[in-house]
Amino acid sequence: MALVTGAGRGIGRATAIRLAREGAKVAINFKGNRSAAGEAKTLVEQAGSTAVLVQGDVAADGQAEEIVKAALAFGDGRLDILVNNAGITRDNLLVRMSAEEWDAVIDLNLRGAFLVTKAAMRPMMRQRSGRIVNVASVAGLTGNAGQANYAAAKAGIIGLTKSVAREMAGRNITCNAVAPGFVPTDLTDPLPQKVKDELMRQIPLGRFGTVEDVAGAIAFLVSEDASYITGQVLVVDGGMVTA
Repeated sequence: MALVTGAGRGIGRATAIRLAREGAKVAINFKGNRSAAGEAKTLVEQAGSTAVLVQGDVAADGQAEEIVKAALAFGDGRLDILVNNAGITRDNLLVRMSAEEWDAVIDLNLRGAFLVTKAAMRPMMRQRSGRIVNVASVAGLTGNAGQANYAAAKAGIIGLTKSVAREMAGRNITCNAVAPGFVPTDLTDPLPQKVKDELMRQIPLGRFGTVEDVAGAIAFLVSEDASYITGQVLVVDGGMVTA
């Protein structure tokens, strides 16, 4: 049984569909867009599995626990896979960035992952197994102008990943991260074309990533083939970051 946060659209939706194809029941978490989440649920069912919609704000006090409880109920008490994907951007140059823009991104992207992971750890510890994958970003490895809040949150995700991996290894729980490069989604659509053109010039493979590319990496990290991998960051970026 898998719980994917922010699964209504983008990488989260693609991950839910891919995990369904691999045989997992999927709890689709969403914050507000029930229509998009419903579409994701239909696609998961078309992929041959079952799904449940779980509405909730991962960064809100108390809601993360309720999200995990709903996923556990759907999974008959088991939670085998957690994918922390929910995230937002509020891009601005640091000199112009408001405290509200900073807090919004840190709260949802980093605090939300912390709260959901914490809620999921006890059931995974009881069953003595689990796979956690956090969606980071190459911005968390290299930084990015105009995204100090986002880069800081994603760097924090990487630190969280490595710490959870060390804490949970003795219970047969792995925790890894994927760090996508530029993947066209609703979050990246507002970028000016000249920015997208410059990004393309930095990608040795000569194309932007797809949500399916990232979902495939996540599917690998939660599979038995990755049972001896923990605390790692798998970069999915077409070669943008090579150091």
